[in-house]
Amino acid sequence: MVNNNKKNSNRKKKNNDVRAERPSRNRENEVNSDMLEGRNSVLEAIKANRTINKLLVQKGDKEGSIKNIIALARKKGIVIQETDRINLDKISTTHAHQGVIAYVASKDYVEVDEILEIARLKGEDPFIVILDGIEDSYNLGSVLRTADAVGVHGVIIPKRRAVGLNAAVSKASAGAIEYVPVARVTNIGQTIDYLKKKNIWIAGTDLSGEKAFYQSDLKGPIALVLGSEGEGMGKLVSQKCDFIVNIPMKGQISSLNVAVAGAIVMYEVLKQRDL
Repeated sequence: MVNNNKKNSNRKKKNNDVRAERPSRNRENEVNSDMLEGRNSVLEAIKANRTINKLLVQKGDKEGSIKNIIALARKKGIVIQETDRINLDKISTTHAHQGVIAYVASKDYVEVDEILEIARLKGEDPFIVILDGIEDSYNLGSVLRTADAVGVHGVIIPKRRAVGLNAAVSKASAGAIEYVPVARVTNIGQTIDYLKKKNIWIAGTDLSGEKAFYQSDLKGPIALVLGSEGEGMGKLVSQKCDFIVNIPMKGQISSLNVAVAGAIVMYEVLKQRDL
């Protein structure tokens, strides 16, 4: 990969490509992190052998995927309790339980080295996504869903001022949370420095990038940095990027939702890897 020269540290910050279309809301405290809601999330958790203490299902006729969930849960010896929809509505934090709620053990985070080891064992160059302060649960879930689709080896998020793995994230990811390792680190800047020592290129996303994402070399070991919904990448994180790519905007709107922007660039990485 050609190094596109470190960007000037005194460069003025422009509007970020990955700014959310709506004001961000930190849902970290709005959901029970020990609870999964929705058929896809619960089914994938059971398939992935996630520890489930109890399964709540809505009383009445069982049809479609709910029958598969119950059958698989019984096969694995999971306690199943039927309850009415009113009770499920009261318990639900996402308001989209689809007739099933699972009480589970908290999703374990991994270490950054575990993500690198996953890539090594697969014989692939590391492909990592770094999220610099995403606060919206549904944005994080959507990023995880795309990350799983394109073969990302792991996602890195900060411990502070960012949403963690919770029920809303699981719901938005449609089960991808079970398959995409997530590392939660104290300092994103220090983590970037560590990845550089492992010969991984750091590509930021911002309108200040000199090249469009599809004109940039995104092959080889790479970590893609997506900024927060409102502020984009922090100044220090931006300065630590080896290069920054932009997403051209031809219309009247000057930014994209972070999950949408991330998906666009992640698929470009996949495309270049397959060439």
